[in-house]
Amino acid sequence: MSAQTGSPRAAGVPHTDSYYASSANNHAPWPELTDNIECDVCIVGAGYTGISSALYLCEAGYDVVVLEAARVGWGASGRNGGQVVNSYSRDIDVIEERYGRQTADMLGSMMFEGANIIRQRIDQYAIDCDYRPGCIFAALSARQLAKLRDQQKLWNRYGHTELRLLDETAVRGEIATDRYVGGLLDKNGGHLHPLNLVLGEAEAVRRHGGRIFEGSAVTRIDHGEPALVHTAKGQVKAKYVILAGNAYLSQQLAPRLTRLSMPCGSQIVATEPLSDDMALSLLPNNYCVEDCNYLLDYFRLTADNRMLYGGGVTYGGKNPPNIDSVILPKLNRTFPQLKGVKIDYRWGGNFLLTLSRLPQFGRLENNIYYMQGDSGHGVTLTHLAGKLITEMLRGDAERFDAFARLPHMPFFGGRNFQVPFTMLGAAYYSLRDRLGV
Repeated sequence: MSAQTGSPRAAGVPHTDSYYASSANNHAPWPELTDNIECDVCIVGAGYTGISSALYLCEAGYDVVVLEAARVGWGASGRNGGQVVNSYSRDIDVIEERYGRQTADMLGSMMFEGANIIRQRIDQYAIDCDYRPGCIFAALSARQLAKLRDQQKLWNRYGHTELRLLDETAVRGEIATDRYVGGLLDKNGGHLHPLNLVLGEAEAVRRHGGRIFEGSAVTRIDHGEPALVHTAKGQVKAKYVILAGNAYLSQQLAPRLTRLSMPCGSQIVATEPLSDDMALSLLPNNYCVEDCNYLLDYFRLTADNRMLYGGGVTYGGKNPPNIDSVILPKLNRTFPQLKGVKIDYRWGGNFLLTLSRLPQFGRLENNIYYMQGDSGHGVTLTHLAGKLITEMLRGDAERFDAFARLPHMPFFGGRNFQVPFTMLGAAYYSLRDRLGV
């Protein structure tokens, strides 16, 4: 999820100017790689995928090196909405329909594990990241509410019973807006400060002896056993390599992977701190919220009572010229009581979309692995990914392979036409959302 080639290369590149960067916990810096070193596992990318993998591998006794082109959490891991959302971007009923009951049962058994891993990491390593429980899926139409009823039954089938269906009165008691006709409250979801989470996990990697290098973009990988991973000023000889760059992975570094996925941008604003009374009136129980539209809105309160509001998608990964013009109409429509509130921060970042909307795990060579394409569910899925790659390297590949066997389909029209074709599809589904069909 974090940056590699394609992001700034110089050591000390700052994080994007976001609320998260301005409120990040202090930590000791990580050096630039300027030597030739060896390790068991070299990980390319210091976002959630890379750092989660590094921490699990360090705990298992592996000698681990992480190479990051910019800063730990520089990419989506340090910029996202901070929502801990269960399951996958395509729910388990779609997986069963497409790939069969056996695949659905295997993936269904893992669909709530990522959130549990996050909470366990926070407790185990005393990570200060403002975690708060509770996530609401908000329905804007009767059709969407019916789907949430089906989702509750489906998730109950896989053992997740911490769900409460909200009617129109109940959802308005949780969210001070008249936009929603109902919702589904997941007590096993939640929200947090995403950059502080990854920084805390990176500190845990350091305490376990893992080595992290910032400002160390990977320029080339020489395949072999061992593999040689090159940066501008050094190289790493490794028994295994894990590519964890996601939306910021260079097309030149792994063209076979970038053909199978597309960077997409999402934008967020954060208001000035609200009064306690105002914050409490908007979200009385401090749950995070995402709506059920295809191009969804998401929002929550921060620890200092800012309203953090994001939404929409820019296919291809570029930010619009004016983020406020995209997000503020959505914010004001949901919370007209905040009209005119001062916006202190606005920023964007990329996540990686796959055609199937399911993650892509696998290997490029005998000892070079990849995990990418969480399609908007990266906070939880990346933490699961770190556990699965560790299981796989230790000899138990069953759960990793359940994802690796999913078809990895290229976008229609190849690299040149994936954006316009995807935009056409998005326009179709957005129209359906507006019409309530």
